[in-house]
Amino acid sequence: MNGPHDLGGQQGFGPIAPERNEPVFHAEWEKRALGITLSCGAFGAWTIDESRHARECLPPATYLSASYYEIWTRALETLLKRHGFVTQAELDAGHSLSRGREPRTLLKAEMVAGVLAKGGPCDRPVDAPPRFAVGERVRTKNFNPETHTRLPRYARAGAGVVEAVQGSFVFPDDNAHGKGEHPQWVYTVVFDGHEIWGEGADPSLTVSIDAWESYLECV
Repeated sequence: MNGPHDLGGQQGFGPIAPERNEPVFHAEWEKRALGITLSCGAFGAWTIDESRHARECLPPATYLSASYYEIWTRALETLLKRHGFVTQAELDAGHSLSRGREPRTLLKAEMVAGVLAKGGPCDRPVDAPPRFAVGERVRTKNFNPETHTRLPRYARAGAGVVEAVQGSFVFPDDNAHGKGEHPQWVYTVVFDGHEIWGEGADPSLTVSIDAWESYLECV
């Protein structure tokens, strides 16, 4: 989808200024925000792709004025309401008012290290061989869905070269909306700077993205 999260190549948002010696957390509440988000994700009620889409769907004014972990917690409220774990009245009150949905699984303190070490692998086998090969020229499709996609807006309708075949992975565009994993091959595609930024771009620049197979077509 085209939303406030997809800022690649847009002007007017100022320079990126990396913080030297940036701490992991800037405030104590950010630690709780991370912990609560991971704990709720362990309920097994939604996927990482659905959680990403929940963040993307925040109103632009809200998204752009919020900090990183504010975005996480605001999206988490949406997910908890959507899946029946809390109501808006409970969020307004700050405590439970009735017995909501029971989580399928609970992340207990003694489980955290093991769960984080295991991660959430999303590689899946597919029956068909890769459609594209290393060195082949491809073009990304030009589409603007209202639903979730991992193809950045700045890289749509651009011609590039396949640099690597990364394997087959869950297709997030479907998985975010409960349509199934539908794994596809994923490719690293390299674009020249002028293909992304047009005339006047530094000719020495290149941009690489990882693109699912259905994002691509032959040149």
